[in-house]
Amino acid sequence: MTAYLLSWAEARNLEHQRDEIGNVIIRKAATAGYENKPWVCLQSHMDMVCEKNSDKVFDFEKDSIVPRIEGEWLMAEGTTLGADDGIGVATALAILDANDIEHGPIECLFTVDEETGLSGAGALSPDALKSRILLNLDSEDEGEIFIGCAGGVDTLAKLPYEKEDTPQGAYFRIYVKGLKGGHSGDDINKGLACANKLLNRILWAADKEMDMRLACFDGGNLRNAIAREAYAEVVVMEQEAEDLKQLVLKYAQDLKNEFRSTEPNIQIGIEAIAKPAFVVDMLSQDNLLNVLYACPHGVLAMSREIPGFVETSTNLASVKMKEDHILITTSQRSSVESAKEAAASRVESCFLLAGADVEHTDGYPGWSPNTNSHVLSVAVESYKRLFGKEPVVRAIHAGLECGLIGEKYQGMDMISYGPTLRGVHSPEERLEIATVELFWRHTLDILKNI
Repeated sequence: MTAYLLSWAEARNLEHQRDEIGNVIIRKAATAGYENKPWVCLQSHMDMVCEKNSDKVFDFEKDSIVPRIEGEWLMAEGTTLGADDGIGVATALAILDANDIEHGPIECLFTVDEETGLSGAGALSPDALKSRILLNLDSEDEGEIFIGCAGGVDTLAKLPYEKEDTPQGAYFRIYVKGLKGGHSGDDINKGLACANKLLNRILWAADKEMDMRLACFDGGNLRNAIAREAYAEVVVMEQEAEDLKQLVLKYAQDLKNEFRSTEPNIQIGIEAIAKPAFVVDMLSQDNLLNVLYACPHGVLAMSREIPGFVETSTNLASVKMKEDHILITTSQRSSVESAKEAAASRVESCFLLAGADVEHTDGYPGWSPNTNSHVLSVAVESYKRLFGKEPVVRAIHAGLECGLIGEKYQGMDMISYGPTLRGVHSPEERLEIATVELFWRHTLDILKNI
């Protein structure tokens, strides 16, 4: 993608540069009569979350996304669409490519690796940008302008285990699938189920009621996505096989009832499999099932100042079997730095009690709202003039690159906005087509009047 952007800019004789990590900046001179306007940066990220349904045969390294229109929405066939943040990239390129748009001098910043830790924005040089006004094109609710976001940190636990010979018995695969998943920031307060939590709840009960041995636990994928699917391979004695089936059936009914309003497509089942190559030692099995039950997931605190706004949360993102350990990835978010650190410590304490090795990523800062922002006032007046109504101005619980960019460029005047997206970070990702024109018109009017 970096190579494509550089080639694209070269073909149009636009000033362009690439930094060491792969971020690309493309600049365009002001249109006639707008030369004295300030530099404005249009910022988007070029990477996407690569999620697919388990029954979808697809290689993100080489296969093309297959888009489809369903009603008023643009979606993809069984995979994420990439509108997060492909629509931001497309908007910036369209503005750079046009000859009939009125604007001052602009520079478009395309960052790498936003979805895997915001490392592109984190590595941005403090002197890379000429602008002191930034439009982040990476929000997902048309008609809403964001002026603040949560900071985040990932907590990774490595739980060691020993391989033991698989005992004789009945061998099963227990699975949870059909969940909505979604963004671990935007969607964490919507009552959605976490596949890792549901599967572990079943396994924990089975472990208490029968002689069960765990051979595999695999759930979730990405740190910033709520786990949609999970499965485990287990062994029980032949005489307990029917008991296990009935237990799974009972939990399937209970969990479908619990999540009937938020997860209508939930599927929980059990099927016979071939004999697994090994099982996990009993101590590690107990530690894993206990810590996954104890580890918090979801909203930890709501804001005391902003009604309905999530302050702090954590996401039990993925559980993966490695050669000699089980890797458990979690992600904590908060708009309060001390609360973010406390959430990470709370998760860490659970895993330390289970005997895991724990480490935290460097994380990223939040973005403090500036209600006196000049670009905000321009954007609000523009929206009212164009569409005859007030936009919603608020902060977001998701992480945005504005926090890192603002840390490097003190005083950078920033807003974030975009067309309407739903189901991001999951194969249900979809873009509401009609909102793209509104987003486009709003962006052009801001550039004209800034």
